[in-house]
Amino acid sequence: MNDPDAIIDIDRTLGFTIPARSARGRVVRVGPALDAILSAHAYPPAIEALLAEALTLCALMGSTLKDEAGQLTIQTRTESGVVELLVCDYRGGELRGYVQYDADRLAEAPEDPTLFALFGKGYLAITFDLATTGERYQGIVPLDGDRLAEAAQSYFVQSEQIPTLVRVGLGRDAAGRRVAGGLLLQHLPEGEVGRERLHTRLDHPEWEHVAALGNTMGADELADPALPLETLVWRLFNEESEVRVLASTPLSRGCRCTPEHIMGVLAKFPVEDRREMADEAGVIAVDCAFCSTKFPVLAEDLTPVR
Repeated sequence: MNDPDAIIDIDRTLGFTIPARSARGRVVRVGPALDAILSAHAYPPAIEALLAEALTLCALMGSTLKDEAGQLTIQTRTESGVVELLVCDYRGGELRGYVQYDADRLAEAPEDPTLFALFGKGYLAITFDLATTGERYQGIVPLDGDRLAEAAQSYFVQSEQIPTLVRVGLGRDAAGRRVAGGLLLQHLPEGEVGRERLHTRLDHPEWEHVAALGNTMGADELADPALPLETLVWRLFNEESEVRVLASTPLSRGCRCTPEHIMGVLAKFPVEDRREMADEAGVIAVDCAFCSTKFPVLAEDLTPVR
């Protein structure tokens, strides 16, 4: 990571298929886009790592959407957890995310807290919104295991009935900024119409071979920007007869809190409600939780304050 002449491959996702193994996959690495999201808030290390993993999962799963205007959203639900809210989403290569937590209770938690220490009895909701058809698909799974990646893997097995492997690696670049990488491998179901997809695990033992190879990928490799994503795929599957690399998708931070959007939301409130929101100067101060940008708006005529 410290070689100044090294090739830097970051802020993009790459898909691939392995036809002979009836498998598909995706690798992702996030750096500057991740840093832009995290730097909007002074998150402590444990929360920073949690959001970095969630955003990496968003990029892995969201980039599988064929609907370019579609959106993938990850949100946690908890009962009296240290983390009160975690939400992040992916749309057209753009990522955003935010965590709300109890700082006092976090200070009492271990330095490297488990999911249970952060969420207690928690759940992970994964939602796919398809813009072109208006359809919405949502699955909710318990936040079991040590990492969010394990819960995401359970989502595909339980809700989608697709044998899946999910791995996420976290690291830092030479300047100390967060870098994250991820790997998603899935078995492509085939066979008779109406057949339960989990039966493919029994019908196609080659999936176990693919999953075993995927488990050899180290977290340090996933998060190393000096390793091109194509190299990661080659390291795993160079002995396969054919691996088809798909189009790459660039990633960026993409908060949608424009002044026009904020005013559009406020305009839906009755005039009396807007007056109650305003301060003595008649200004409504709107803060974006995602990027910490403040939008002062005049309540009476809904124009941005310059």
